Order: sequence, then C-alpha cells, then structure tokens
Amino acid sequence: MRLFVSGNLNYSSWSIRALLMARHVGLEAREEIVPLDFPDTSARLAEISPTRKVPLLIWDEETVWDSLAIIEWLAERFPGRNVWPEDPAARGHARAISAEMHSGFPALRAECSMDIRSTHPTPEMTDKLKADIERVDEIWSQTRAAFGGAGPFLYGEWCAADAVYAPVVTRFITYDLPRSDAAQAYMDAVMAHPLLVQLAKEAEAEPWCIEYGPHGVGRRAWIRSSEDS
Repeated sequence: MRLFVSGNLNYSSWSIRALLMARHVGLEAREEIVPLDFPDTSARLAEISPTRKVPLLIWDEETVWDSLAIIEWLAERFPGRNVWPEDPAARGHARAISAEMHSGFPALRAECSMDIRSTHPTPEMTDKLKADIERVDEIWSQTRAAFGGAGPFLYGEWCAADAVYAPVVTRFITYDLPRSDAAQAYMDAVMAHPLLVQLAKEAEAEPWCIEYGPHGVGRRAWIRSSEDS
C-alpha cells in the first residue's frame, strides 16, 4: 500500500512542503486529505499517524512522518531528481536553512497563519515578528546571491529548500509583509513555478475553511458554501 497523507492544502504548511517534493520527484502515491481542526480530525489521524500529525508517508512496510524526514526519504530514493543541490557546499547550506525554518520563526508562524487563497491585514509589527521577517528576507537574498547563479530559485534550480520556504512565500503575500526587491523577485519565481500554480488552484477549490484566532489558534472549521467563495 502506498499512501501520502496531508492536511488542507490551503492551510497546512508542513504538509505541502513534503507534498511539493513528492510531486517534484514524481512519487506515485495516492494523496489523501485529512481536514484540519474538525471534530473528528484527531481521531482520524490517530488511526494512521504515530504522532497524530501530518504529513505522513506510508510506503509498503515503511511509515515516515515529519516533512524533513519525508524529504530526506525522497532524496535517498530519487538521487537523480535534485531533491537537494548537487554541489556539496550548496547542499549543506540548503539543509541548514531548511532546518532553521523547521525549528524557528515562531512569531511569523503565530501571527501569520497560512491561508493561500485569502488576503489578511498586515499584523502589528512586533519586534519578534519584524526580526523573523527580516531574517527570512536575509536568507532569501543572501542565498540567491551566493548560490542562485542564473536560475530564479535559492540554488538556481528548484530544490527542497524552495519547497520548505514556499509556504512562507504565500504568507508574505497573504499578509503583505515588508520585503526587499530581491525577496520579491524570488517570491515571483516561486509562485510562477508549475508546482505552486497547481497548488494554488487546488487550495482555491478546497471546500474546507478555518477561522484562526490570536497566535494562529484555530477557532472553528466548516465546509464552505458558494457564499463563502
């Protein structure tokens, strides 16, 4: 059995990081959505996931959870698909900035919940949020300058680091966060990538809605009607 499980494409930033790379390498896995924040969400996740979280990849006898773990699983099994940059120095750097995103930026996560298909007012620019935003801009700008070469992405060609930061790109757009010209050029390239074009269309078509309260806490979830569109 091969099964790739993800949360809502519109809201679940961790899920789409792994999903984007699974699609990038052409993984032949059935994608299953477990809508977040509904009354039965925890029970459904408990049936399949040891952490009751997504993303989760079930491949024959293997079960892999956590977005970076799934990305590394893909890198091992698809060595020719450039999951990470080929150059060792670039590859180490890409893993470092991906790990930094994986474990950091708490203010950005809390104040700017992912919502691809919508726009929201720019939140109050606290010192912590401002620092997170400036660090992301610095990562994008410096990485492009050091490793981007002639390509439009962080390391020239699309790789896992771009997938890791793709949900952050959508947040910068959703909340109109301040950014440099270099960061804007990178954001434009990400949103024009076929994987993101497809994802944005799928997010727009999803019927599930979540209303978030302060600090990214879900207040309620519902199935949207035509009136919510």
